[in-house]
Amino acid sequence: MPALIENPVPETLEGFLNRELHKELLRFTTAGSVDDGKSTLIGRLLYDCKAVYEDQLASVKRSPVNRSGKEIDFSLLTDGLRAEREQGITIDVAYRYFSTPRRKFIIADTPGHEQYTRNMATGASTADLAIILLDAAKGVLAQTRRHAYIASLLGIPNLVAAINKMDLVDYDEKVFLRLREDFLALTQRLGTTHSECIPISALEGDNIVERSRFTPWYSGPTLLEHLEKVPVDSPAQRNALRFPIQSVIRPDATFRGFAGRIASGAIRPGDRVTALPSGSETRVHSIVSFEGDRLEVAAGESIVLKLTDEIDLSRGDMLVSPQALPVVSQRFGAMVVWLHPEPLQLEKIYLLKHAGRYVKARATRIRYRVDINNLTHHATTELAMNDIGFVEIESVQPLFLDTYGLNRTTGSFILIDPVTNATIGAAMVSESLIQQRSSDAASRSQVVGESQFTSSRVDIEKARIQRHGHRAALFSLKFDHQEATRLERLLHDNGFEVTLVDHNDVPSVARQTFYGTLLRLGLLVLVWSEKPIRLKDKALFRELAGQNYFEFGAAKNDGDFQDILATARTLRLEPNSTPRKEDVHA
Repeated sequence: MPALIENPVPETLEGFLNRELHKELLRFTTAGSVDDGKSTLIGRLLYDCKAVYEDQLASVKRSPVNRSGKEIDFSLLTDGLRAEREQGITIDVAYRYFSTPRRKFIIADTPGHEQYTRNMATGASTADLAIILLDAAKGVLAQTRRHAYIASLLGIPNLVAAINKMDLVDYDEKVFLRLREDFLALTQRLGTTHSECIPISALEGDNIVERSRFTPWYSGPTLLEHLEKVPVDSPAQRNALRFPIQSVIRPDATFRGFAGRIASGAIRPGDRVTALPSGSETRVHSIVSFEGDRLEVAAGESIVLKLTDEIDLSRGDMLVSPQALPVVSQRFGAMVVWLHPEPLQLEKIYLLKHAGRYVKARATRIRYRVDINNLTHHATTELAMNDIGFVEIESVQPLFLDTYGLNRTTGSFILIDPVTNATIGAAMVSESLIQQRSSDAASRSQVVGESQFTSSRVDIEKARIQRHGHRAALFSLKFDHQEATRLERLLHDNGFEVTLVDHNDVPSVARQTFYGTLLRLGLLVLVWSEKPIRLKDKALFRELAGQNYFEFGAAKNDGDFQDILATARTLRLEPNSTPRKEDVHA
């Protein structure tokens, strides 16, 4: 008599939830040209992984739209919009979740049509892996190159070429090898180091979950096997702390906390943090979450921080690690994906949203536009819709920047049309354009994150002054606003980090903190006022700027501008000189 096999002990709900909670998560996106089979691939993957509900499957089977010629049109599992089903294309980004015993997955099924490139960039912005589909009968197309280029810009570390519709080329190994060679040559030019090529048929299910009997010549992993085993790196958790503040929580007089989502790094009670833009240092008193106080939190978690000191912070400010500050700059370079029918125009004012802050900004120069067909660079003065180019940006207020490769949150921003509120550009920060002056060189650009600062505030402020190449100063102007703007442009063009401030826009109770912050950032501050500036405020300017406070009467001609420029030049540092103690502002 055979031995009885005991039934396994059923897993409790608590055990199941705990196991799912700690299971590793992989976010991936699909990309490629129109009709390469992205939605069909995702639908087939979900179906073969038993991740489709019965009622959803029944609805797809009943659908009057079926372009597959099979019992099930798998693309309908992800193309949920009526317009998508009618036209047979993906328009919006569709997010789907499924799980296997090894991993959890979040899929972003993105559009392939050139018109919806902005949706593809949105879906890929948080991905750890990108599946780029190639039609085996068509090969690498322009939109395939564009999506691969955007994936590389977004810092997606893993690319998979799913060479689809192998059934249409009789599962020819030579076709696969030729397309694999083309794709790997493309990723090599893009600098992507982790690439995989898999021959599949999304319609027939070949090499999606189960290995295909039609490709005995292929010994690599199936798509699901690769997704389950590809390493998932989380550099954001290893990087320095970046905590953009979303709101101030003040339910009563006894509690004042700062809510936000940790962009990178980890934090514990007692850790020292630096508040930007003020530069004030304090410590974390406690970490508050929905579950109660926490002993440690890391990148990706949304929490509330209580600080030991009462410092001035509001939405758009940031708490960072004192040992690794971001670069604070008004000028920087970025790779921009232009998303709007109206071209990017130089000198036009746009809204820039960066880590919760909204500031006015303009493009001062387009260094080049990328030709997607051969990845060469071409000079241009504008970017059309879906163009990608390197653009120099200048913002009205300084931003707290890292390169996109270091931090996806502080290294990216979007451009917004101030009239229509439409998102018109997505950008990845490549470098700051902080001028480095010397007696025999005009300027050179510096990569964000290249400078290393010490935790001492004095050392940090000295480093900022050295980086700008001139001492901070405050100029009080009796100009009309148009002349003040002309002066700001003149000083900027002569290599000064300068900002123009309307004195009446600064509340009297905040003036000491506001102007002190600008001076600590090493800027040349132009103060303009339609009304005469009070003696009390002038005394404050002298207290803050010391001997670097200057008053100038109304400009009568260009000669007056040259006198002001000559005064500004006296603030420049000699090559390799160290800022004086009095240049560091309290």
